[in-house]
Amino acid sequence: MPRRLGYTTCMIVLFTDFGLEGPYTGQMKAVLARTAPGEVVIDLFANAPTFDAQSAAYLLAAYTGEFPAGTVFLCVVDPGVGGERRAAAVLADGHWFVGPDNGLFNVVAMRAHDVQWWDLTWRPEHLSASFHGRDLFAPVAARIARGESPPGQRMEPKLRTRRGWPEDLARIVYIDRYGNAMTGLRAANLLVENKLEINGHRLSRERTFSAVPPGHAFWYANANGLAEIAVNQGRAAEVLGIELGMAVNVI
Repeated sequence: MPRRLGYTTCMIVLFTDFGLEGPYTGQMKAVLARTAPGEVVIDLFANAPTFDAQSAAYLLAAYTGEFPAGTVFLCVVDPGVGGERRAAAVLADGHWFVGPDNGLFNVVAMRAHDVQWWDLTWRPEHLSASFHGRDLFAPVAARIARGESPPGQRMEPKLRTRRGWPEDLARIVYIDRYGNAMTGLRAANLLVENKLEINGHRLSRERTFSAVPPGHAFWYANANGLAEIAVNQGRAAEVLGIELGMAVNVI
């Protein structure tokens, strides 16, 4: 387990489905500021796929590589909050992940070379039934960022990762503010000649937006390695009738 000598600054990265409105992100940040003052907090996603831990898992895995070792990802896509699902801290190839054990860390664990897994057994004195992000996950993420060990029991990762999940997910996992639709497919695993078919539309691969005329739909390898569907100077989600979770066929 990487240990930091003394108290040096670490990144805590937020990945949630809370949305941009409401108090939830601010409440978690308040806990982080109180428990780990001085740590850098990065807002990565506040609009991860709502209630969909599997889609969120493939999205999360695509965005971890740009962060340095020791980064702590505080992740909350948690439709089972207050129920029987476990809480987890995972160390995968030098990156920490803290959040619900509902499959959210399945893909980073599957793709990592070195994985360590903890069931979080610590509970705060006051734990709400509906906001573990603030009451449980944020304090644990802060403690790990400060160099402390996860407060829980080490487990064999194979006992915790979901079996039967595909290496890549052939469906839409995120639609950005421009209407571009990210798939859970890694572009490096597709051929240049592969076409993506969605909602009755068959799309060819292009290198960039300017390679096609305005209004033309295509797919490309986005900046984080996912196959993404776009329309040059248009909104692919609206033009092609794409919705979150929609299946994609590789041809």
